[in-house]
Amino acid sequence: MPDQKVIILTGASRGIGLAIAHYLLKQSHKVVAVARSEQPLRGLESQFPGQVVVVTGDAADFALGEKAVQAAVERFERLDGLIVNHGVLDPVKRVMNSSAEEWRLAYNVNVFSAVAMSQAALQELRKSKGCILFTSSGAATGAYPTWGAYGSSKAALNHLAMTLAVEEKEITTLSIRPGVVDTEMQREIRDNHNTAMDEADAARFAELKKTGGLLKPEQPGNVMARLVVSPPYELSGKFYSWDAEELKAFQE
Repeated sequence: MPDQKVIILTGASRGIGLAIAHYLLKQSHKVVAVARSEQPLRGLESQFPGQVVVVTGDAADFALGEKAVQAAVERFERLDGLIVNHGVLDPVKRVMNSSAEEWRLAYNVNVFSAVAMSQAALQELRKSKGCILFTSSGAATGAYPTWGAYGSSKAALNHLAMTLAVEEKEITTLSIRPGVVDTEMQREIRDNHNTAMDEADAARFAELKKTGGLLKPEQPGNVMARLVVSPPYELSGKFYSWDAEELKAFQE
């Protein structure tokens, strides 16, 4: 296996994804950076010449995975890892007040695009005995009122990781809970969704921001970057928090 790995990373333009990209690139790995916003990706491309391929598009476009894999193979001639890091929180509504169409749109981005991305990457990842990481959430295993679409979609990702682990035995697949991180999604929770959520939940997130209790994106991001480069096969199919004891070797 080469020291320099080739990784497809979605949601690469900000937050945890951008932190993962910076870690990988500083370690001389190659990144196919995927996101809707082109400008931050071009910044990575300029900062790390020869190491970045930019692929822009909507995650709900299921052809995006094929484009990313094609870009990886054409530019770097291999693929070693896929990190599916994009996602949406909406609709932040109780089940009674939301529509099935709103849930479908959320699942298109959070679940079905992850399936499409994984399918596109499998052939190359079989060759490299590579790794797939899904950015999951604590909401996958613990319910919050108004977060039904988001939480259940992350639970589906966890099961997808379990399924890939038993179907694709030469590929390591993990689902990672990144914790409560200081990202754009957290800002949206505080500014846009605080009135829709239960008062206690909204107050908790606001207090974490106020007291400096939110994680920096680099904390889970660096762990995920190390995982995709040196995947622990014996843990394949599992769902772990970024700071779990089982991942101690990948933590700073």
